[in-house]
Amino acid sequence: MHVLSIPTWVIHILSVLEWMVAIWLVWSYADASQNPAWKGMAIAMVPAWVSAICVCTWHFFDNAPTLAWLGMVQATMTFVGNCTLLWAAWWLWQRNRSEVRHRHDF
Repeated sequence: MHVLSIPTWVIHILSVLEWMVAIWLVWSYADASQNPAWKGMAIAMVPAWVSAICVCTWHFFDNAPTLAWLGMVQATMTFVGNCTLLWAAWWLWQRNRSEVRHRHDF
């Protein structure tokens, strides 16, 4: 735990918490708006949250060489998370476009 300064730890921990809160808020919005497409966005956010957990875990153990594989998991989850968020955003955009078209048909 000595590798990072206290302010850096605060940022890392808040990042993990931020992803948790954001996922919960997006899921809650899906329920409130009765638009299940937003649940896809919440699920798409999970890999980014896992990425944040990986980096915090590795730093917690002072970047131990035996845990260096967490760096690869973190990088992979960041890539996967970016892809899933792109897909979820595209899905929401397409769904919104089709709903707008449907409303104008009447």
